[in-house]
Amino acid sequence: MPLSSTQGVAAGRRNMALLVQLRWMAVVGQLLTIFAVQVGLGITLPLASLLTVPVMLVLVNLATLGVMRRRESFTNAELLAVVLLDVCALAWQLYHSGGARNPFAFLFLLQIVIGAMLLDPRWSWLVGVVAGFCMLFLTFQYQSLVVPLEYQDDPLRLYLLGSLVCFFLVASLMVFFVIRLERNRRESDAALAAFRQQAMEEDHIVRLGLLASGAAHELGTPLSSLSVIFGDWARMPEIADNADLADDVREIQSELQRCKTIVSGILMSAGEVRGEKPTVTTMCQFLEQIVAEWRPRMSGRLDYENRFGDDVVIVSDTALKQVIGNIIDNAVEVSPERITMSAARIDDALVLTVRDFGPGFTEDMLHSVGRPYSSTKGRPGGGLGLFLVRNVARKLGGTVTVDNLPGGGASVCLTIPVASLAYETGGPL
Repeated sequence: MPLSSTQGVAAGRRNMALLVQLRWMAVVGQLLTIFAVQVGLGITLPLASLLTVPVMLVLVNLATLGVMRRRESFTNAELLAVVLLDVCALAWQLYHSGGARNPFAFLFLLQIVIGAMLLDPRWSWLVGVVAGFCMLFLTFQYQSLVVPLEYQDDPLRLYLLGSLVCFFLVASLMVFFVIRLERNRRESDAALAAFRQQAMEEDHIVRLGLLASGAAHELGTPLSSLSVIFGDWARMPEIADNADLADDVREIQSELQRCKTIVSGILMSAGEVRGEKPTVTTMCQFLEQIVAEWRPRMSGRLDYENRFGDDVVIVSDTALKQVIGNIIDNAVEVSPERITMSAARIDDALVLTVRDFGPGFTEDMLHSVGRPYSSTKGRPGGGLGLFLVRNVARKLGGTVTVDNLPGGGASVCLTIPVASLAYETGGPL
């Protein structure tokens, strides 16, 4: 979904929620006003007609809340319908309580302002036109109220009293509305900034992927040639009869195979399969294989704790395997003597935590981890590791969090939904 349309979806929902809140306030205000006029001022009101509106607004609000639980977006036309409903409800109440002579007729201005701030310009004009026609109609057609004798000699006094109440009501609602609308705007701006940052990062990933894919293609041929050459050397009598040379050749062949596996993994991640296809395994076997591959490469210890629980069948994801290796590699670099890794299952998600016993992250790094080239290692290209980790996790529907630990060192926690890795429907073994 484009950024502008995603932002519009969120803004539409927030605006609808704001209209619901304003309608609750209108219901409470209407009931209090009806009570004050009927009991406090002794003016007889057509209660049956007037109380119909707050009851109807309550039902509309409840229906709207039910729709909001099932939907994430609202169109301008739907917002327009809600605003026009409020205009018509006000017009109904004014018709039964003095028409334009009722000082609360100025509430039409509040509804026009709300329409102008929430809706597209063409719909805003429609709200203004409808409110204007309602005001014109109420100027000539309305049901008069019978006021007590004490107000009949000076009707302006009652009008001014109502105008004063209306002023404070409109002022309070305007302050509330503008503050909430400004907060919605800030949230929309923050969401748009986050989407733009995500788009920039994904564009960066695409460029990195193209670079890695091209390099993998270029490396594939010389690696295959070297593999053939060293295979021929291993069979030569001069080397086969020399134990030291034979061991060296075998080690070189092993490292060449590792390089070919890395190249195949890069190409598979780019959608180009070279070498073995992704295999079906289980979550525990997948993690244990990663631990088994890393332990011989380390000079120190890798302590692994499996608290995942019932195993599930998954597809061995090459990209995920690489990012876990990246996390381990970063931990080993700052804590070569020992690191720990634990796997747990929380809310049907894999929670993988890697802890090191190094100096930890600086405060600046804690706020910028995952951004490209944000690193404390001071070398060209530093910071791409956790950047790729975060974005691969995001593609799988997961998250990455980092933190410094009270006892020293730092932890990187990778959370991935099991469903994003499960083979078909998955399930316990």
